[in-house]
Amino acid sequence: MMNGLAPRLVCAQTLIRTVKQGSYGNLALGAAMKRLDGNGDREAAARDQRLCRALFMSTLERLVTLDALIAVHSGRKPEKLDAEVLCVLRCGICELLTMRTPEAAAVNLWTEAVKKLRKASAAGMINAVLRGFLRADKAIPVPAEPLAAMSVKYSVPLPLVQRLTADLGTEAAEAFMADSLGEPPLYFRQNPLRCDAAELTAQTGLMPVPGIPFAFQGDRSGRETTGAALSDAAVFADGWVHVQDLASQLCCLALDAQPGETVLDVCAAPGGKTFAVAEMMENRGQLLAYDLHPQRVRLIQDGAKRLGLTCITAQTGDARHPAPDRPAADRVLCDVPCSGFGVMRRKPEVRYKSLEEAAGLPALQYKILEASAEAVRPGGVLVYSTCTVLRAENEDVVSRFLEQHREFSAKLPFAQYPAAAERTGGQPMTTLLPQMLGTDGFFIAKLRRNAD
Repeated sequence: MMNGLAPRLVCAQTLIRTVKQGSYGNLALGAAMKRLDGNGDREAAARDQRLCRALFMSTLERLVTLDALIAVHSGRKPEKLDAEVLCVLRCGICELLTMRTPEAAAVNLWTEAVKKLRKASAAGMINAVLRGFLRADKAIPVPAEPLAAMSVKYSVPLPLVQRLTADLGTEAAEAFMADSLGEPPLYFRQNPLRCDAAELTAQTGLMPVPGIPFAFQGDRSGRETTGAALSDAAVFADGWVHVQDLASQLCCLALDAQPGETVLDVCAAPGGKTFAVAEMMENRGQLLAYDLHPQRVRLIQDGAKRLGLTCITAQTGDARHPAPDRPAADRVLCDVPCSGFGVMRRKPEVRYKSLEEAAGLPALQYKILEASAEAVRPGGVLVYSTCTVLRAENEDVVSRFLEQHREFSAKLPFAQYPAAAERTGGQPMTTLLPQMLGTDGFFIAKLRRNAD
């Protein structure tokens, strides 16, 4: 196989599988990467895997843009092309658009790739489309209508563009969509029970995030590069850190759990927020973490063991129908299932979900919120959160709840953290956006139950 063809062929095959099966790209890619073994050369294998990962993720997050280019340069609707041909064109154009590969080499490699996929009859077309894209100076065909232009420019389906601009405003929505392309920042939370900040920086090179206690940031040298390196490091095995986006860390700060309290996390897996809350409690008190699926409960148990967090009890539980023996709690974290549009930069395929798929979520979210509220003792705190930015799943759910439950009132989530409060606008219902603090898109509402 010609030099450089293997990672591109694996990339195209994984994209085909992801598109056909509707699977999560990172899971499909993880399995496929094992085929890039470099013929026993570890350095070559690592190089091929980096290329394959970067190209696959870049292609997956730009499908709308790439299909617009394919339509222009092939003269055919993308959906009319064979899946293999379409995915090769997507990968090839993406490489020419986003990477520094010599152009002639990239064209030749993708022309050979389509032959390996048993579509040799399309080789001439692949060559012609890629060369046509180069002759056009890699220009992206942007429609005149503003929202359609955003759709093509940021590779977000038009219905979602329309919803985002309606909910967030045009300027904020465009900044959010622009951030969804390229390498996302990687954040970690220090476990103060195992190390101090100076030790962590000295051992890992991670740097603290100003104003957010125990938050550290990695680099953007490659998707998951820092995370993968740390997962193999002694500091990770010894429980010094866990991977957690800054938005999730802020959510835990809003909950503000104290040592010795009884705390519930009703939709806890895979456990990042549970771990941060337990660390804030200094591993003293009772933290009950629930999830519907036993295998996900085991993730929480394994993580708690690695971090040395003995105050956590993880067990199965349906947040819609809480167990009758559930204790009254000082604080309840209610991080509900959601559409996930806030994490498009980490899970590119999320952007292609239809809005109809999310239409039934507010009813489920409200049911979980009501059930969670029953566990909050007088004077206690309830935090409702999602990793989406859609108003229907966020403000609308909480507003409905507050109208029906006068015993609760909304409070400022970051009153004790001025840096976070200033950058997020100081609102009781806070939609976090990347342009504020570099977080994922996220929603937090802090509610307090009346004392009497």
